[in-house]
Amino acid sequence: MLKIAVFDTGYGGELFADRLEQELPVVEVIRIIAWRNAKRIEEHPFTARKLTEESLRPYIGNVDLLVIANYQISATCLSYFRRKYPNQKFIGFSLSPERIVKRPTIILTTKSTTKNLTYFTVARRLKAKTICLDNWPLLIDDGELTDDNFKTDLEPALKHMTIPKTCQIFLACGQFNDCIQKFRQIFGHNARIVDSFDHTIHEAYHTLGLRSLRKT
Repeated sequence: MLKIAVFDTGYGGELFADRLEQELPVVEVIRIIAWRNAKRIEEHPFTARKLTEESLRPYIGNVDLLVIANYQISATCLSYFRRKYPNQKFIGFSLSPERIVKRPTIILTTKSTTKNLTYFTVARRLKAKTICLDNWPLLIDDGELTDDNFKTDLEPALKHMTIPKTCQIFLACGQFNDCIQKFRQIFGHNARIVDSFDHTIHEAYHTLGLRSLRKT
C-alpha cells in the first residue's frame, strides 16, 4: 500500500488528513503533527525549515509522498526540501490554487503566512483584501473558538469593506476549514469559499499516478 505522510503544526493538518483518507482509501495516511513547535515555526523561515526537517527526517525516503499541509512552511521551505531530497516526492499547500479566479477576494489567514514574497505576489495579482486572524488557529486547535470570536475578530474588519455577494473567500490557514459553515452564514451562499485541500489532493493523485481514482 502506498504511504502518504501529512505534516502540519496544528488541527488543519488533521482536517486535511481526514479528507485525504476519504478520497484516497487506497493509501495509508501518516499524520505528523508538530503541536509543540507551532509557535517556534512561526518565528522565522530558518527556524521553520529546521524544525520541519527534524520532524520529517524519519519519514524521508520511507514514504511515497510527503505533504506539507501548512501555507507558511509550503511557501518558504518546499523548494528547499525538493532540492535537498530529490528522491523524495513533496507537495504542499498552494497560496494560488487553480480554483482561485480574478474576482473580489478576501483572504483569511495569519500574519506569519503573509510575510513572504509568494503571498504578496498572489494578493497583489488578485487585488485581494487580507484579514489576519492570528489567535484563531490556537483556539481551533484547543476547541475554544466561539461565536464571540466571529463578532469581535472578524465582523469588525468586514464593516470597513465593501463585499460583493459573489466574492470569493480564500482560507489560507488549514484550521479555518473547520469554520466553513459559519463563513457561509456570514458571507452568504453566493460567496465562493476556496481552500487548497482539493487542489492538493488532486496534486497527490497526479504525483502518485492515481488520477483515474480521483472522485468526481
